[in-house]
Amino acid sequence: MSSPKAQLEKLPRSMQVILLLGAIALAAFPLVPIAGADFYLQMVSQMMILAIFAMSLDLLQGVTGLVSLGHAAYFGLAGYALAFITPADMPISLWWALPVSALGAGLAALVIGFFVVRTHGIYFIMVTMAFAQMVFFLFFDNKALGGSDGLYVNFRPDASVFGWTGIDLENKTTFYYFTLLLLVLVYAFLRRLLFSPFGRVLAGIRVNEHRMRAVGYGTFGYKLAAFTLAGTLAGVAGFLWAAQTGYVNPELMGFHMSAHAIMMVILGGMGNFAGAIVGAFAFEYVMHFCKDLTKHWQLLMGGFIVLVVVLAPRGLLGLVGQLTKKREAP
Repeated sequence: MSSPKAQLEKLPRSMQVILLLGAIALAAFPLVPIAGADFYLQMVSQMMILAIFAMSLDLLQGVTGLVSLGHAAYFGLAGYALAFITPADMPISLWWALPVSALGAGLAALVIGFFVVRTHGIYFIMVTMAFAQMVFFLFFDNKALGGSDGLYVNFRPDASVFGWTGIDLENKTTFYYFTLLLLVLVYAFLRRLLFSPFGRVLAGIRVNEHRMRAVGYGTFGYKLAAFTLAGTLAGVAGFLWAAQTGYVNPELMGFHMSAHAIMMVILGGMGNFAGAIVGAFAFEYVMHFCKDLTKHWQLLMGGFIVLVVVLAPRGLLGLVGQLTKKREAP
């Protein structure tokens, strides 16, 4: 199995161009005059938020080799954190609401990870799901925490600095570009992480954890750090989701949301974060397309995922890379 650096180096130049064009298209999208612009602006914003969520899981699943069925717990916890700290009659400052929500999710990941990273294989998968279900029912059955009805976020965070409102997140276009900025920053950070000594150790743990321990690395600490960082980044996505929709409920931290993230990572391709972005956009677009066609959209969606897994085991990004290499080969 190749290292993350090797995976990035194998990314065809044509695919890099496509990703760059995709980023330019996202930046220009709000400027395109189309019918129902507000609806599509919100839909693409949600796709970008889910792309951040998928990248946070890819750090565990694709880089470290830890498959988590409870990753949505940190996504939902950050959303609830924003709902709890936002006053009922005025917006809260973005500059401390975002760190508090993300770090709150990261703290929960640290506590849960202290127990779950001691397990391996199928036991790790089941324990992560068990902890997530515990968190889910804690909020679902507790009226003081909103119960099954959830909570409302009446105001989007205030991004003013010393009274100067340079960024108005209540404006849909401004919120869109703020989400795009965070998407780019998270991707750049995780890409840089792959080339760092920390990222190399995580790749080694995925390939052969026993060998990494034999050469002197404390794999427990590295896995716990990756688990905590992934939870924190999932918290960033959860914060954005709550801020945009203005509503949170226990379903955000349920099993289906975790499975949703896994499907996005697998669909796009694991281990390079660009695949997670591609998978998030592809999954959401195909899902909306299938919903418009028939009420039995799950059948079409399931068939599409099976087709991709069979024809492109390395995901959509890997499939494009293979096709590009065949065209470039003499």
